This record gives sequence, C-alpha cells and structure tokens, in this order.
Amino acid sequence: MNIIVGVSDMKVSKEPDSVLVTYSLGSCIGVSIWDRVAHVGGMLHFMLPESSLDPEKAQVNPFMFADTGIPALFKAAYALGAKKQQMKVIVVGGAQVLDQQGFFNIGKRNHMAIRKIFWKNNVMVDYENVGGNTNRTLKLAVRDGKTWLKVSGQGVTEI
Repeated sequence: MNIIVGVSDMKVSKEPDSVLVTYSLGSCIGVSIWDRVAHVGGMLHFMLPESSLDPEKAQVNPFMFADTGIPALFKAAYALGAKKQQMKVIVVGGAQVLDQQGFFNIGKRNHMAIRKIFWKNNVMVDYENVGGNTNRTLKLAVRDGKTWLKVSGQGVTEI
C-alpha cells in the first residue's frame, strides 16, 4: 500500500505492507529513514532550509523546513520504537531545477542545512543523491527497507 508523502509533508509507518513514496524532489530534499530492527520507516519532503524564513508557516507546517521537519521525522520514528543507531538514512534531492542561474541556490542551501543538522546530531547518511538539475522520486518499503530512486531521464535504481 503506497503512502504518498507530499511536498512539506512527513509520514512514518510500522505497517509491513506500507511503501512510502515522495515525488518531484527538485530543490526540495527527501529524507528516508528505516530501522532494521524495529522495522519502522519514515520519510520527509522538506522545501526550505530554515524555519526562521517564515516562523508562522513553520508553526502551521513544521515539515516545510529542514530545521523543524527533520527533528519531527526522527521523533515520530522513535515513538514507534526506532533507534538512531539502527537506522538506514537516505538523502535525495537538492537540485537546481527552476533556478538555473543559481540566484537563490535553494537546493544547495537545503543540502547544507541537512548536513549541519545531521552533523550536530551524529546522524550518519548511508546514501545520498543530491544536486544536479533533475527531479527525483524516492520510495521506501517498510517491510525490508528496500529503497528505490528514480532520477528523471535515468530510470529506477534500487539503493
């Protein structure tokens, strides 16, 4: 059963038949986490690096921002029994799709934000596919942690 993770959205599941999927990761970043012991999966699709850019929006939807969405993702997974040391962590997106001149550099800023947050919290990334100028789709099977990446124009790869 596919569970769609929309833009500025987050989902976690312990249901073995769940497959978390997020589409159209351009400058946004998708983070998937999976605990190999507790069999808990989670996925976040955030748009912007820092909630200080729009504190009101961050109050309404913390999943829009890296600094509020990432902690919420991990806390939701912990509530289902996940542990940080047992997690497979994947980071995808951060492309420069609409901003070809690099004026805003949202993708790069998003990537730097997640790296900083993970470094401060001692989270190791198992796989990363960021940058460039193509959209990506990310899927995670909660049952076994199998993860698939579709890069626009390149097909699907299991990671």
